[in-house]
Amino acid sequence: MTLTMYWYPNCGSCKKAKKWLDDHDRTYNLIHIVENPPNEQELLDLIEKSELPARRFFNTSGKVYREQKMKDKIKDATIEEMVGYLASNGLLIKRPIVTDGKKVTVGFKEEDFQANWSI
Repeated sequence: MTLTMYWYPNCGSCKKAKKWLDDHDRTYNLIHIVENPPNEQELLDLIEKSELPARRFFNTSGKVYREQKMKDKIKDATIEEMVGYLASNGLLIKRPIVTDGKKVTVGFKEEDFQANWSI
């Protein structure tokens, strides 16, 4: 099955994830997360399938997150509000996001990739 990976080419974690997928002979489609960020409905779907809280989809170490004071904005935000923020700027989204349409991983941890994306 072909995976979809939302990524940013200059991102170190994304490069590691891509290398892992290549080393494990996985086929995937790359989507540039800044040029083509997931829309609100796609984000809701990814969040639901990941079984993670919406907060985990924020790139908390990013410049845009800090500049827009997202920590304060999302503290009491609804999931719809958080998804709106995420959809508005791909740099706010933690990356990479990998999905097969059923499962979703956010960020790169080798053990998570091994558990979810090994053939």
